[in-house]
Parts: sequence; C-alpha cells; structure tokens
Amino acid sequence: MADDRPLAMTFDSAAERYQQARPDYPDSLFDSLVDLADLSPGDRLLEIGCATGKATIPLARRGFAITCVDPGPALVEVARRNLAAYPDVDVRHGRFEDVVPDGTAYDLVLAATSWHWLDPEIRYRRAWELLRPGGHLAFWSATHVFPEGGDPIFRELQDVYDEIGEGVPGGAAYARPDELPDQRDEIEASGLFDDLQVRHVDWEVDYDAEGYLALLDTFSGHIAMEPWQRERLYGEIRRRLAERPDGLLRRGWGAVLHVARRRHV
Repeated sequence: MADDRPLAMTFDSAAERYQQARPDYPDSLFDSLVDLADLSPGDRLLEIGCATGKATIPLARRGFAITCVDPGPALVEVARRNLAAYPDVDVRHGRFEDVVPDGTAYDLVLAATSWHWLDPEIRYRRAWELLRPGGHLAFWSATHVFPEGGDPIFRELQDVYDEIGEGVPGGAAYARPDELPDQRDEIEASGLFDDLQVRHVDWEVDYDAEGYLALLDTFSGHIAMEPWQRERLYGEIRRRLAERPDGLLRRGWGAVLHVARRRHV
C-alpha cells in the first residue's frame, strides 16, 4: 500500500489552528456512541489520533478516563493544554501501531477522523488486543456532504481547483447526507468484531471567508499545496464570498459512526 504517513503528518503543522477551525462534532454523535458502546462514567477509553482534543473534550466532560495517543508532537502539546482541566485524561506522543498491550484492558478504542490513516493490516488486530472482552471499537470521519438545495459555491469553485491542478478525480460523487459509504464489510472481514452498528450523523456550519480558509488550512491536501496554488484558490474564495450580501458559505458535514463489539476469538 502507499505510505500516507507524510501526508498524515501535515496536520501537525496546523496544530494551533486545528482546534479553532475544525468543527465541533454534534452532541448527538456522542450520545449515540455512549449508547451503542454501553459506556458508563469511569470507563477506560483509548483514543487514536486525538489531535487537539476535538472528540476528547466532550468525552472527558462525560466522565470517562481517556488515554490518547497521537504521532504529532505539536498536536500533543496543544491537546495537553486543552485537556489540562481533566485529570483522568492522559495524552501520549506516539503511533497507535506501536502501542504495546501493557495489561490495561480498555472498554472502548475509538478513532475520530483518524482511522483511515492507520495501517489496515494492523489496526483491527491491535484494537482487539487492547480491548477487554466485550469491549467496543468505534470510529468515524467527518467529511463534506452536499444536501439537496445546499450551497452551490463548492461546485462553482471546481474550475479554480482544476486550474491549479487540484481538481477532483473523474467520476467523483457529491455525497448527500445519509449517502456516505460505511465500512461494514471491512470490519466483518477482520473476524475480530461482531454486533456491528452504524449511525449516520449530519450537520451544517456557516463560515465567513477567513473562517473557511482557516478550515482549509487544516486539510492535508490544502496544507501540501504550493503557495501559488493556495494564493489563487484563496483569493477566489474571498472574492466570491465578498459578493454575497452576508459574506457566508454553508458547508454540510457528515459522519458515519461505526461501533462493533470485540469477539471472543
């Protein structure tokens, strides 16, 4: 498989901006997670790729004891600062693939918008090894969705992306809410988890030009752009939003929550 590690590590360069620019996950997502994984306050959680703590903080507020691991040193520094008020949260620098079972049996292993960066040959087995019998694995990604009647600016900007050589691949779909693919087949194929449950969660966020550009600056593909590409794209976004009476765009977000129970193998 291709090595996505260098692209994944671009997030570390945006550590300070990540917490402010990335959207908060809706409470309904965490409510579903707690319900489906049968969690109670005090349960032990291991979070993979916590970044700055976007998912960690809502879970810490719910009273869970959380160990986080992230490969980005700058992200870890920001996460520790953001989570300093929660003594039951331990943020560690490192790769999930390198975590060695030390006898701690976790009630939940979770990954919020980070599961896809992990080696598929390792991730399910390592999660299984770290969970207690009957514990759960949970993961989701936050991605762009296009509701019926949504903001047309994203399609309108494709000519600019094409111009700078960053156009979407031919045949790429504009997924609507509830149309995002799930990973049922992959989870079942691992043979390590059962009682799989999937929930779709959708929400929308309004952005002004600078808020949206700050968001783009946290995406690996935009971070990796050449300066001239970013200048052309960002200038066009500013120009088009300046022509709108309210100066805002509305972006749809979608997440597919997967929760599966550790099998006795």
